[in-house]
Amino acid sequence: MKIIGHRGAKGLAPENTIASIRKALEHDVDGIEFDVRLTRDQVPILLHDDHLVDPAGNKLSVPNTDLDELKAHKPDLATLEEALSAIGGRVSVIVEVKPQVPAQPIIAILKELPQDYRVSVASFDYSLLRTIHATLPDLPLVVNDMWSGTRATRRARKLGTKRLGMYQMWLWKPFLVPMAKRGWLISPFTVNDVAKAKRWERYGIYGIYTDYPDRFQK
Repeated sequence: MKIIGHRGAKGLAPENTIASIRKALEHDVDGIEFDVRLTRDQVPILLHDDHLVDPAGNKLSVPNTDLDELKAHKPDLATLEEALSAIGGRVSVIVEVKPQVPAQPIIAILKELPQDYRVSVASFDYSLLRTIHATLPDLPLVVNDMWSGTRATRRARKLGTKRLGMYQMWLWKPFLVPMAKRGWLISPFTVNDVAKAKRWERYGIYGIYTDYPDRFQK
């Protein structure tokens, strides 16, 4: 079972930051996942929401604000390039591109990565994954879905992938066991319970996204 740091290591450091990524690496994760959005000046950055709220309570729309201004309100804001450089190919990376984010600036960065970087792209946005697959057909993809295994597998087949990210609340043994036998690589999010993870490992899950990789050190 793969241990994937969720937003770096969200439970141990501020999410989607270089500090969070480094904390995940300290705990020997198999992979690191983080969220990506695009600024007004077309720079891919690590951020979950489509807006940024600074310590003073100011709210900035990410797609309507340039990188420099966003960084002025959040100094630890990381770009996609900075995050990939911090990981440096040491572990696999799952870049979750948020829905309706333009794909081309992200594709441009991924095309230039060294061959030893193990990067895949995940998204809930099927059309976005199709765009990336059309340009980078060899890039591994992860289809995210909140609850529908039927929808997720249908989309995955069209994209030529067997990897799924699914919300853990809707997963249970009668679904997971046969899916594993058919070769589907399912990673539930977000799993912080060690006992549950060990139980699901027996059901054949591929990996877990966790906020606390320290709990799962091998």
